[in-house]
Amino acid sequence: MTASGGAVEIYTDGACSGNPGPGGWGAVLRYGEHVREICGGDPGPTTNNRMELTAAIEALETLKRPVKVHLHTDSTYMRDGITKWMHGWKRNGWLTSERKPVKNADLWQRLSAACARHEVDWRWVRGHAGDAGNERADALANQGMAQARNRVS
Repeated sequence: MTASGGAVEIYTDGACSGNPGPGGWGAVLRYGEHVREICGGDPGPTTNNRMELTAAIEALETLKRPVKVHLHTDSTYMRDGITKWMHGWKRNGWLTSERKPVKNADLWQRLSAACARHEVDWRWVRGHAGDAGNERADALANQGMAQARNRVS
């Protein structure tokens, strides 16, 4: 899925049964009339934050060429991490301001690399508040979590 003039709209979500526990991620990518849905899971134990990050990474890595992206997330952790904290983490060698290792640094580094290819505008949406894109991403995340649970059953 590529775009030439407008932006690709991406809705992402993560889910976890227990935190940590088995988890899933989902994303809806839209450009004009084109829609692509992706999801996956981790039998765990994993966390909701890891699944939120994975959803965004997988969605951005799906794009075949650099594009403008409006990425919608209900995760303040991910939005604040990428827009407020990441610059300092990189400057500090992936340590927090308290000089402790950044949690999920492996995924933050992947997300940083995935974002570098695109012009990403981060947009926060309230979860479970009727936003159709967010609700669909949530359903896909739960589908991914169910698939992950079935792999270990």
